[in-house]
Amino acid sequence: MAADQRPKADTLALRQRLISSSCRLFFPEDPVKIVRAQGQYMYDEQGAEYIDCISNVAHVGHCHPLVVQAAHEQNQVLNTNSRYLHDNIVDYAQRLSETLPEQLCVFYFLNSGAYHGHLSSLIDISPYKFRNLDGQKEWVHVAPLPDTYRGPYREDHPNPAMAYANEVKRVVSSAQEKGRKIAAFFAESLPSVGGQIIPPAGYFSQVAEHIRKAGGVFVADEIQVGFGRVGKHFWAFQLQGKDFVPDIVTMGKSIGNGHPVACVAATQPVARAFEATGVEYFNTFGGSPVSCAVGLAVLNVLEKEQLQDHATSVGSFLMQLLGQQKIKHPIVGDVRGVGLFIGVDLIKDEATRTPATEEAAYLVSRLKENYVLLSTDGPGRNILKFKPPMCFSLDNARQVVAKLDAILTDMEEKVRSCETLRLQP
Repeated sequence: MAADQRPKADTLALRQRLISSSCRLFFPEDPVKIVRAQGQYMYDEQGAEYIDCISNVAHVGHCHPLVVQAAHEQNQVLNTNSRYLHDNIVDYAQRLSETLPEQLCVFYFLNSGAYHGHLSSLIDISPYKFRNLDGQKEWVHVAPLPDTYRGPYREDHPNPAMAYANEVKRVVSSAQEKGRKIAAFFAESLPSVGGQIIPPAGYFSQVAEHIRKAGGVFVADEIQVGFGRVGKHFWAFQLQGKDFVPDIVTMGKSIGNGHPVACVAATQPVARAFEATGVEYFNTFGGSPVSCAVGLAVLNVLEKEQLQDHATSVGSFLMQLLGQQKIKHPIVGDVRGVGLFIGVDLIKDEATRTPATEEAAYLVSRLKENYVLLSTDGPGRNILKFKPPMCFSLDNARQVVAKLDAILTDMEEKVRSCETLRLQP
C-alpha cells in the first residue's frame, strides 16, 4: 500500500521515466490514479468514486470476494503446470463444455489471450493494427465489416446478412483465383474494435458455408463478448442462431475476472488435425490449478448472481435510455447493442454520418470529470463503448445517462452560442 500514498504527480513522473510510451494511459491529458476497486466502482488516490463502464475484464465485478478467495485458497495448496494430473483443469473444461454446443468439446488453456498487438502473426491479421504498420500481407484477405449503419449494406437493405456474406464469398473467390488456399476466417462474434457492430442474424452461418466449402475453418473470437455479456445467450456467436457452430472459439479477458486466463475451444476434427502434426501444446501457466480455480469461481458467480439475466434487463434499460438521447441530441446517430455490450455512434451530420471523433473524445473527457469512466472505439474513434462489469445496475444506468445528457446539452448550447455570435452584425 505504500506506493498508493505517493503523490499522483510523482507516480506519473516515474511512469514517464520508467515505462515505455508505447504503454498508453487512459485520459493521457489528465490520467486517473486508481488505487482500489469493488464491483462496478473504482476509486482514485483521493477516494473519489468512479462508475466503471470500461472494464469488461472485471466481468463479475472488481475484486469479487468469491473469485479472490478461490485464487487465494488454491494458491496456498498447489500451483503448478498442466503436465501433472489435477481435478481443476478437467472440472473447468467440463463446466465450459456445458455452456457450448456439444461439437466444441476439446480445450486448450493459456495464461492470456494472444493479443493482436503483441505477435507479428496476429498483427498481420488485425486490420486496425497492420494498416498503421507495414500494410496487408498477400496471404491476408479482409472482408467488409457487416455494419448495417455505415457499411455498404445498411438498415434499409432487404437482406444484409446475405449481402455481407456474399462479400466474403467474393473475397474467397478472389484469393483462389490467385492460387491461394483458405485456412480460416477470423471474426469477433460482435466486432468491438470495429465499432460495436451487431452482425445481422444469419450472416455467420452463410459465411461459414463459404469458408468451409473453400477448406477453411471458422474462428469466433469471444474474448470481449462472451460469458453471458449479451444476456440472451452465454456466447455472442449464439445470437446467429442455434444451427451455427464455429470450428474454434477463443476466450479471454472476462474468463478470469482480471486473473490471466484464456482458452481455446475446438471441435474434434480441428483438434485431431493439430494432434496429427505431432507438435506438443504446452503453456507454462495455462491450465494451472489456480487459474482453473479462478475460472470455476467466475462461472459460479455468474450462475449464483444470475448475471446473464441481469445483463439482459439492465442492458435493455440502458438501451432505452440511450435511445431517448438519440431522439433528443442530433449528434447521436445510432444506438446499437445487446445485453451489456452497447455502442453509441456519434456523428457530425445525419446525411453523411461522418464520425464525430473530436466530440467523442471531449465527451469522454467530460464524463471522467463527472466520475464516469467510458472509452471510445471504432475506426473513427467516435463510438462510445459501454462494456461495464456485469453487476452494473439500473441506478448506474440512470446516473451515467443523466450525466451524458447534461454534457451533450451543454455542448449544444455552446455551439448555438457561437453561431449566434457569428450572426451578429
